[in-house]
Amino acid sequence: MAALRMVLTLALMLAAPLAYAADPLSIPAITLGTNAEGAQEYSVSLQILLIMTALSFIPAFVMLMTSFTRIIIVFSILRQALGLQQTPSNQILTGMALFLTLFIMAPVFDRVNQDALQPYLAEKLTAQDAVAKAQVPIKDFMLAQTRSSDLELFMRLSKRTDIATPDQAPLTILVPAFVTSELKTAFQIGFMIFIPFLIIDLVVASVLMAMGMMMLSPLIISLPFKIMLFVLVDGWALIIGTLASSFGGVSP
Repeated sequence: MAALRMVLTLALMLAAPLAYAADPLSIPAITLGTNAEGAQEYSVSLQILLIMTALSFIPAFVMLMTSFTRIIIVFSILRQALGLQQTPSNQILTGMALFLTLFIMAPVFDRVNQDALQPYLAEKLTAQDAVAKAQVPIKDFMLAQTRSSDLELFMRLSKRTDIATPDQAPLTILVPAFVTSELKTAFQIGFMIFIPFLIIDLVVASVLMAMGMMMLSPLIISLPFKIMLFVLVDGWALIIGTLASSFGGVSP
């Protein structure tokens, strides 16, 4: 809900000048003028260009600076382990991953809203101070999920010698280290998910070979057993619970 409030607030900030502008042909984003030849021309302010550029980075922020990467990879590995190529569909998996990301990141977004967005809207902070305040909870989240070995790797590659502690690492170093750690963790969880389904495939293949039914695909026979096992153990609850607990829960 905090993320939705932030998006709505940003939309209202952008729409307010359009709604209350005294002159409909002259708004802060677009300015109407007349050139030397008497023809009308439009000019776009630098502020709106920067805002549009920042909005284009939102997908990258969602994928690389939140829990989305780990969740979507685990869901994809789970679907592959079950032997289902298109079920659940990519849209369903992406939607589940997005809402689970909002659930896990809710305490972080609440801190960003309380420490940066609300003071900025109340004109208690400048834009630069608000950005600096907003980075703190996001960096704390990423540092908590980043392995020290991955962080040291990118510090060594960047040849930075002025970083004494992990808290001082800039986002240019922290983000790739965080993504690398997320990939490692996601594949570790995926490996543990794959094992029981792999055992079922091996057992079914061995039984079919012993019965002389080598022309029958083991995947066709094992698929109902894998789905039955996943349903009996309440697999979705286990997977989602494991993913949420792997981030340390949702408490701030």
